[in-house]
Amino acid sequence: MKVYGGIDLHSNNNYLGICDEEDRRLCKKRLPNSGDVILAELEQYRQDLQGIVVESTFNWYWLVDLLMENGYKVHLANPAAIQQYKGKKHSGDKDDAFWLAHLLRLGILPEGYIYPKEDRPVRDLLRKRGHLVRLRTSLINSLQGIISRNCGTRLSGNKIKQFSEDHIAPLLAGQEDLQLSGEVSKETIDYLSRQIRKVESVVQDRVKLRKPFLGLQTMPGIGKILGLTIMLETGAIERFATVGYFSSYCRKVPSHWISNEKKKGHGNSKNGNRYLAWAFSEAAEMARRYDQQARYFYNRKAARSNFMVAHTALAHKLSRAAYYIMRDGVEYDSTKLFA
Repeated sequence: MKVYGGIDLHSNNNYLGICDEEDRRLCKKRLPNSGDVILAELEQYRQDLQGIVVESTFNWYWLVDLLMENGYKVHLANPAAIQQYKGKKHSGDKDDAFWLAHLLRLGILPEGYIYPKEDRPVRDLLRKRGHLVRLRTSLINSLQGIISRNCGTRLSGNKIKQFSEDHIAPLLAGQEDLQLSGEVSKETIDYLSRQIRKVESVVQDRVKLRKPFLGLQTMPGIGKILGLTIMLETGAIERFATVGYFSSYCRKVPSHWISNEKKKGHGNSKNGNRYLAWAFSEAAEMARRYDQQARYFYNRKAARSNFMVAHTALAHKLSRAAYYIMRDGVEYDSTKLFA
């Protein structure tokens, strides 16, 4: 007898549902998030279990790894693509678990990508770097606001981040409260800068761009850190059948529903990988500044619409170029991108 399992996972417990080919519910239990308890409950179904579905929640790593290491066939459900059941007045964790098993039984389960366990730690370390960068940027913006309001001048972010010279203290000298605010902000910004450099050094020592991804550094606006971010967040490029799927995953494709040339609504614009969205946004800004052809494309778009549309269009262009570079293992060719 073939059976199918679904697990509705939460932060401190999970609900296990197992059904057979006739959708008869054989097991329905709420379990603690304990590996030994879960494995003991599944053991009696091991021989007949065709697969078990875990929803892609914030904490799926440990459970998916546990099941795979113990020989179970695991499917990671993509919650953004799952159509919810309709017509019920009540639903709960039990219904969610059996719905996952039901979709697996019918062969219509939208699946997510199970990222390789060995690459997750360094990928998450790079994500932590991004978090630190955002914190530092918020402090820089706040400090620039203080200086602008009280001194009538603007101090660039690069000068604020300098270790060799303190450009802030002289501007706020003689104003005790403002001086303390500037001092605390500067010390925190310097601390974050050191931690960011520490993370960058460790990441570059532990992982190198693999052969299919080497061409990323030939693109305008992409250096070592952005190249590693794109490689680690992309994973296996083969999982994207077309360049459109990859650009959509990078959140660089507009989400509009059109019928008879009229807009009927929009989808989830945040569906995709926010870290890749950030990486190509950063690449677009750097390319606009330092690459002549990218700047010409940006200016032409901005003249027709506005700077945000132009920035998004350039980021979209770069994401498409990156796809072909990674898929084909080639270098960047500006004549193909901006022809």
